[in-house]
Amino acid sequence: MVLTYETSQHPGPGKTSEDTDVVQGRFLELVPDERIVQSVEFVSEDSSFAGTMTMTWSLAPVGGGTEVTIRCENVPVGIQQEDHDVGLRSTLANLAAFLA
Repeated sequence: MVLTYETSQHPGPGKTSEDTDVVQGRFLELVPDERIVQSVEFVSEDSSFAGTMTMTWSLAPVGGGTEVTIRCENVPVGIQQEDHDVGLRSTLANLAAFLA
């Protein structure tokens, strides 16, 4: 997957090139209505951004919807937690808009 950033929407350079992040992902576990575990490998010549992260998405029913909890392990050291949080919140907002 290639994420391409418009300069006005992305405060810093991408991890693979000036305006892109390239990741290779695969699903490790799918438990319907409960959990998604995926491996995400970042492609970068900068070792602080390269590596494989594991993301576990846990789903729980709540009144009128679903609570989603995301646990990230082995996040490359170059990815700041604040930036990662913003990206995950954006992903969840896009998912909510898509499902609405």
